[in-house]
Formats: sequence, C-alpha cells, structure tokens
Amino acid sequence: MADDRYTHGHHDSVLRGHRWRTAENSAAYLLHHLRPGQSVLDVGCGPGTITADFAPLVAPGPVIGLDRSSGVLEAATAQFAGPPWENLSFRAGDVYHLEMEDDSVDVVHAHQVLQHLTDPVSALEEMRRVTREGGLLAVRDADYAAFLWAPRDPWLDRWMEIYHEVTRRNDAEADGGRFLPAWVSAAGWRDLSVSSSTWTFYSDEDREWWAGQWADRVRLSSFADQAREYGVATEDDLEEIARAFGRWRDAPGAVFVLTHVEVLARKGVH
Repeated sequence: MADDRYTHGHHDSVLRGHRWRTAENSAAYLLHHLRPGQSVLDVGCGPGTITADFAPLVAPGPVIGLDRSSGVLEAATAQFAGPPWENLSFRAGDVYHLEMEDDSVDVVHAHQVLQHLTDPVSALEEMRRVTREGGLLAVRDADYAAFLWAPRDPWLDRWMEIYHEVTRRNDAEADGGRFLPAWVSAAGWRDLSVSSSTWTFYSDEDREWWAGQWADRVRLSSFADQAREYGVATEDDLEEIARAFGRWRDAPGAVFVLTHVEVLARKGVH
C-alpha cells in the first residue's frame, strides 16, 4: 500500500465523494454483526465517516481508522472528537504491514480498498493475521465494468475505457468487486457470505452531486494527472468527459447505477 499508486488521490473532488459514505449506505451488510465491546479496524478509512458510524455501535470497544494519508487522518481526527466517538482513533499505516499484534481485533473492515492494491491477497492475509480466531472480515468493492447509466454518451464510454487503462497501469483491478470471493478465499478466510448492492443516483440532488464531483475528478484529481501522464487521455478528452457528466446530469430520466460485491468471512480455527 505504501508503494501502490492510488488512482484517485486525495483532491477535494475525491474527498467529497468519500465524505458522502456512511455505514448505512456503504456497510449495511456488516451492521447487524456488530456488537458492543467488539474491537474494529477500518482499513483505508479515508475521511472516517464510515468508521465514525461504527464507533457508537461497538462502544466501549475500540475502533481504529487506518489510512496512509496523514492529511486526511488529521481532518478526521478533528471532525470526530468527543461524544459519541470516545472509543474512536485514527492512525497512519500500511495494509501490507499492520503495526498490530497477531489476533488483536474482532472485526476488520475495508471499503473500496482492495480494488486499488497491487496485491490484494497479501493485504487480506495481513488483515487475517491481526484478526482473532473466529473474528470477522468485511470487504466491499465496486465493479466498474458492471456500472450502468442512461442516457448513453460516447464520452462516458470513453471515461470508462480511460479509467480501466489507468488502473491497469497502476497494476490495480477496477473490476475488483467480482474478484473479492476468490481473493478472500486465497488469503485463508473461511465461511464466506457473498452479497451485492448498489448505489443508484436518480434524483435531481443525486445527479447534481454525482456529476459534479466526477466532472471535477476527471479534470483535477490524481486520476486526471495519471491519465495525462500515461498518455491515455488528452486535456481535450478530459474536458469532453467533464461536459458529458454535465449532459448526463441534465438529461430527463437520467440514472447512474454502481454495482458492488461484498464479502463477510471468518478467521477459522486451525
């Protein structure tokens, strides 16, 4: 993780998307498994909005949000201070080398993380190391090739092509959702429960938000920088894609659906 290149980066356009996420809209498959007194490690926590939602559910058990961006963690620490987050803390770290003891946490959670890693199985093995026997893994990732939208626009098709090419150059897997069960099994986890869920953007407010942050991402974020650096998109291409998101936003009946796969698994007793 320390050496992996993160496709999106931490531009405000990206963080606007990450701050929208909650445990309810991004980790519903996990919530009924959480109990007071459990310890939780949230890997790749970003701005910490999901992490903060976990804290009251498991209090007084400790909740740790881990990310490699110190700037993002400083903002999260400032935002989620005091009640009801007394059991919540954030720390910088590397998912491949967690600075934690073996068998030390009850639940490890990672949302939209594995798709960005060059070696997701190794990361899952490290998560397994720090999880107690019988403890729970919860991972959820998008599958970009399974996204759908209407109306059609050739520049949104081009956006998807460029995104896949950038992630390939980063040795990451944009369609990570579909590979989660295989990755989790290969890392030695057992008793898998596999499900899927979607984010659907249709209302005027949803379309404004989704189109706005992606129009900015394709021009201003690390994704845009990498697309230009790798020679897979020109400045004109990126501007056309930004305009395409605006056309989609304004089209009558427009809808955008993002598909995710989620896996719950246990650390079995050997």
